[in-house]
This record gives sequence, C-alpha cells and structure tokens, in this order.
Amino acid sequence: MSRTLRALLVLFVLASCGGGTGYGTAPRNLDHACAILEERPEYARAFRAAERRWGVPPHVMMATIHQESKFISDARTPFRWTLGVIPTGRISSAYGYSQALDGTWDEYRRETNRFGSRRSDIHDAADFIGWYMAKSNERLGISMNDARGQYLAYHEGRTGYSRGSYNGKPWLLRVANNVESRAQTYRAQLGTCRIGRRLT
Repeated sequence: MSRTLRALLVLFVLASCGGGTGYGTAPRNLDHACAILEERPEYARAFRAAERRWGVPPHVMMATIHQESKFISDARTPFRWTLGVIPTGRISSAYGYSQALDGTWDEYRRETNRFGSRRSDIHDAADFIGWYMAKSNERLGISMNDARGQYLAYHEGRTGYSRGSYNGKPWLLRVANNVESRAQTYRAQLGTCRIGRRLT
C-alpha cells in the first residue's frame, strides 16, 4: 500500500470518528436550560452573540432549536419511501440545529455575507434564527419575546403566517404552544444559574 493511500485511509478513519467531540449528539438534559449550557458552553457564546446582533432572547432561540432538532447538529428529516422499502429522498432539505431549508439558508448567507456558514455549527444556526426572527419582527410585527408567534412564522414562512395558514393546522398550534411553554421554562431556568444569568 502506498504512503499516500495509507495517509488518506488514516484521515478517513479519523474523520469518521469525529475525534470524540460529540458531534451530532444532543446534550444529555434537554429539559433544563442551565444543564444544556453547562454541558456545551459554546452554545451560550452563540446565543449571546446572536442576541447582541439581532435582539432575539436566548430562551426563544433555545426553545426553537429544541423543537426543530433537539439540539442535534446534523439532524435531517426522515426519508420518503416507495412501496415501503425504496428510499426516494428526504421529506425536505431541512438540516442542522435550525432545520433551515436550502433556499432559506442560501438567502441568509447572501443577505448576511456569511458564505462559509454551516447549519451544523451552533454559532451559525443561532445567527440564522436571530436573522429570521428579526425579519419576522420587522415585517410582521411579531415581538422578539413571542416564542409562539415567532415559531409559527418560522415554520410556515412569513407569507404563510400573514395568510394565517397555521389556523388550519391544529397540530401545529399545539406545537407552537409547546414552544412557548418551553421558552418560558428556559427563561426562568436561565435566571437560576451563573452561565444563564450572563444571558438574561
């Protein structure tokens, strides 16, 4: 085996292992905001930076990410199946922490000039959510603290939200209520720990 081939094989194995960083895995306790931030301090830095830039509170971003990906960096939608056995592609192009669609992510990168951003990076995902919600605030008047309204616009798109498309989806209204409830829980929890108080 040539040296070049051996070196490529070693690089492939190391890349596959991910270096033990926990890439792709969720924090252990998703029900407590402080536990999430203490296990993953880089999340706190990401939410703080996005809040400074866009004005969206960390507890709203955290509740949205919980609903969209359960904090799994490389989350994807399930496959569609034909005849129950043949995969025919994924349900949508949603990917990463924020579950941003390809087209919306491309729009974000163009508008913010962040062409190297990745949906699997918490800093980029938090910035994307901040950008999207700031636009919903600007165009639709949804308060930055209104996790329910912001989530409905995030899920349905701003055009769908303005048409009230969510009103015909009782399941989505239940999900949005859950996002609001979790956001308020996270907000209260963040006030009880040192890493959280730096965000509030």
